[in-house]
Amino acid sequence: MSEKILLITGATSDVGCQLFEAVHGDYDHIFLQYRTMNEDLSKLIEEYNSQVDIRPIQCDFSDITNVFRMIDDIKTTGLIPNNIVHLPAPKAYNMHFHKDEWENYSLGWEISVHSIVEVLKAFIPYMVKENYGRIVFMLTSCTVYQPAKFQSSYVTVKYALLGLMKSLSVEYISKGITVNGVSPDMMETKFLSELPRLLVETNAYNSPLGRNIYVEEVIPVIQLLLADSSASMTGQNIAVMGGGST
Repeated sequence: MSEKILLITGATSDVGCQLFEAVHGDYDHIFLQYRTMNEDLSKLIEEYNSQVDIRPIQCDFSDITNVFRMIDDIKTTGLIPNNIVHLPAPKAYNMHFHKDEWENYSLGWEISVHSIVEVLKAFIPYMVKENYGRIVFMLTSCTVYQPAKFQSSYVTVKYALLGLMKSLSVEYISKGITVNGVSPDMMETKFLSELPRLLVETNAYNSPLGRNIYVEEVIPVIQLLLADSSASMTGQNIAVMGGGST
């Protein structure tokens, strides 16, 4: 492996920004995928631009033609990511199954699953040649314990990602590539903005921790899975739950 190159998808998210801030010194080049640039990520890019080669790349994952363009743009640089952290998902919402529309399943599929399938199809062959790669999916505690009600499309998409992670982990471990997932309980992020506040507060109240998870409690788990020392850790779906089990 000549250089360490990281791709964070969904980099404008709270997790994406804090992850970038935490690991920027560990990489030679970092691609930051975003749909719409926000102030948080923009400030971090400005702050760390002199310390690492940062390459923001705009791409709307709901449009697969955008994803193919992003892949081509990355390939054109000659810098192929050998570390990938995949974060994007539509915002969570509550809705009875029989009232939900297929379009919501389809949107989740495109943003969370189809996008990373095409990205990995493009970049895993390069990781195989290097005999090295680290891939981390953001999943959810719903894939570890009992899911919440009224979130069928969200849970379905996350289980699809879990299946992809498990399948790739056994296929590529012999090539030095690990594929893992992180499954936090409800985190205090802008991702929750469309959920009823009462639901968010109830989740915090019912947690043995007495609150919801903080982003900074999830970042070290992602860092562990990206580490060179985690070469034998693959196919794991690590829950960050604060003691919860429902």
